[in-house]
Formats: sequence, structure tokens, C-alpha cells
Amino acid sequence: MSWLQLRIITDPDHASVAEKALNHAGSMSITFEDNADQPIFEPELGETPLWAATRVTGLFPAEVDSNAIAQDIATRLKISQEQLHWHVLEDKDWVREWMSQYHPIQCGEHFWICPSWCDEPDPSAVNLKLDPGLAFGTGTHPTTFLCLQWLAKQKVKNLHAVDFGCGSGILGIAALLLGATQVHGVDIDPQALLATQDNIQRNSLANEQMPVYFPDKAPQEPVDLVLANILAGPLVELAPQLIALLKPGAFICLSGILATQKDSIVAAYEHAVDFSYSKEQEQWLCLVGQRRKN
Repeated sequence: MSWLQLRIITDPDHASVAEKALNHAGSMSITFEDNADQPIFEPELGETPLWAATRVTGLFPAEVDSNAIAQDIATRLKISQEQLHWHVLEDKDWVREWMSQYHPIQCGEHFWICPSWCDEPDPSAVNLKLDPGLAFGTGTHPTTFLCLQWLAKQKVKNLHAVDFGCGSGILGIAALLLGATQVHGVDIDPQALLATQDNIQRNSLANEQMPVYFPDKAPQEPVDLVLANILAGPLVELAPQLIALLKPGAFICLSGILATQKDSIVAAYEHAVDFSYSKEQEQWLCLVGQRRKN
């Protein structure tokens, strides 16, 4: 079965009107996409910003009357039908199509992230099994990869850690597989806590090795390592809380930071943390520092 996509190029002020028009016409799903390569890296808290050129796409069964739909939508939006663009979307095995986009990722000499349906490239290596889901963190995004790349080179055996903003749990699980004794997973999103628990079991670890918490319920005892891949704004706001979680001499690995935001992060932590590691990939940055011992 084929499908029809109706695309409307608009702006943030009119995107919701386009969405309502597509809904009224019976669209089965609606997506908003960037139509001019203008990524939004870090929106303000509570904001849902759209791009200056926003592509709104409605999905319809192939048998619909496309002319009638186009006429109705053009009338509602007060535009010409020439501004509406129909595209044929051939049906596929969408599960297989989705799975084909993910492959094992090597994060260190002997450390891989592997989707559960893929063979392990190196069975003798540390292989973290992780399937993409609703929670952030698969290893494909530069912020996650940079943290994993740093973590793979560290001596974490017998350490206690916190994965703050754990998402899928990927960083905390990596620490456990690399030898950490226990990790506390912390996140504000219930879906993230569920995803972390699922991934703990997927990697044959015990839930007790990585209990998960909402921030207000999380233990406050200082640990040997804090991992926080969030965004620059929250990292600045959380600086006192994250610093308090560090034992003297403990390390903190921060990511979710744009390279242009480095100075604001350093300024929030440098009164207590000495930063010694910085690595950038695709405009994103990973910073690692150590809590001063005095």
C-alpha cells in the first residue's frame, strides 16, 4: 500500500494553522521539520520553538481525493494550491527500515554499543546492548558518544557513580560494564527511568546495581564519578547540586554543551572543579573535571 504526503512550507506563526487544516482534512499523522537547515540546539525551558522555515507534513491514505483536500486546505490557509506539494510514500517494512538505521558503534578499543538485533563485532570486548527508544541516549549523538569515548579510557573499577539525566541509562550502564560497583540513575522523565530499567535487564545487570530516582528522591551521598549529559542551561543551574555529589578528587563528566557555551559551564564549576579534558564533535562539547581535594 502506498501513502500520500502533503507538505506545506510555512513559518512558526502559521504552523499551528497548517496543522489544524491538515487535521480537519483527515490527516493520519502530522510532522514538523526544519526546511532550511536551521537546527535549534537548546530551546529555553518550557519552549517548543519552530524553525523560520517549517515544513508541516500530513500523511493520507493513497485513495483519498487529493484535489478536494488540497482545495480545502488552500482555502483555509488562504494560499494557492501551487503552494501545496503532494508526494507518494511507498509502503515498506517500517520495522526493518528503522532497524537498518542503527549499527554497532565503537566507543573505545574494547568497548562497543550494539543494538540487540546485531551480532557483536568483537565478542571479547565490552558490548553494551541498547535499542533505540523514547528516552535519549543511543550512542549516535555526539554528546553521548563523547562521554562514552572518555569513559572507555577510564579506570572505573569499584567506583560509585551518578548518571544525572540518565535518559536511556547508557552512560551509567557503560560505567557498570566497565567495572563500576553501583550507579544511581536520576531523571525527571518517568519514561527515562523505565527505559533505564529495561536496558539494565537487557545487559544482564541487576536492578540493584543501578537503581533509578526522580531528582527529589535521589541519594545525596557524594560519589566517585558524576556523569551528566543534559544541556548547558540545566548544567549551570544544577552546578551546586552536582558539585555536592562529588567526593574530593572525584571526576565529573559534562556534556550536552555547545562549544560556544564552554565558558558559561566553566564559570559555574571552576570554584570547585579543575577541568582537564575537553573534546568537541560537530559543535558539541564534552568537559571533564576533578573536584579539588581541599
